[in-house]
Amino acid sequence: MGPTETVRDLAEPVCAADGVELVDVELGGGVLTVTVDREGGLDLDTISGLTRRISRLLDDSDPVPGRYTLEVSTPGLERKLRTPDHFRRAVGELVTVRTVAGTEAGRRLRGPLVAADDDTITIGPDPDGSGGPDAPDRTVRHDQVERARTVFEWGPTPKQGGKTSPSSRKKAAKP
Repeated sequence: MGPTETVRDLAEPVCAADGVELVDVELGGGVLTVTVDREGGLDLDTISGLTRRISRLLDDSDPVPGRYTLEVSTPGLERKLRTPDHFRRAVGELVTVRTVAGTEAGRRLRGPLVAADDDTITIGPDPDGSGGPDAPDRTVRHDQVERARTVFEWGPTPKQGGKTSPSSRKKAAKP
C-alpha cells in the first residue's frame, strides 16, 4: 500500500466522524492534499479541525516519507474527476476530458456530462463547440480518461440599472 492509500485509510474515519466525505488524496511536489466535501459545503472551522486531527494522525504513523506540507481543502468550483463516484456526482455539469491517444471519441472532449456509471462516461455536445447542439454524445471508458475536471463558466455581468450619465440628465431636463 502506497502513502496516499495509507493516508486515505487514516483520514477517512476522521472525516466520517464529522459527516464529511473524503474525496481525494494526492501527493506531489512536497504537498499532501486531502480533498474533503459535504453536502451544503464546509466552513473554515470544520476544515481547520480536520486539518489538526489528520495532522496528528500523520505525525503518529508517519506514512509519507520525507518532508511535506499537509493541505486540507474542498474541491472548489473546478474539481478533478478521477473515480466513477466523482463522475456520477458531476452528471449535469460542464466537463473537460483528456483521453488517451487513439480513443475513438477524440483526444480532448468538452461538454455536459450526461451519464456516468462504473465503466463509462457520456459527454454531450459542447455548447460552444463547432458541432452544434445536434452533435452526437461521446462515450468513453474510465480507463481511457487521462484527466478530467468540471468547468465553471461565469455568467454574463448584469448591467448597471437605473444610473444615467450626467449628460443624459441634462438632455432630459432641457425643454
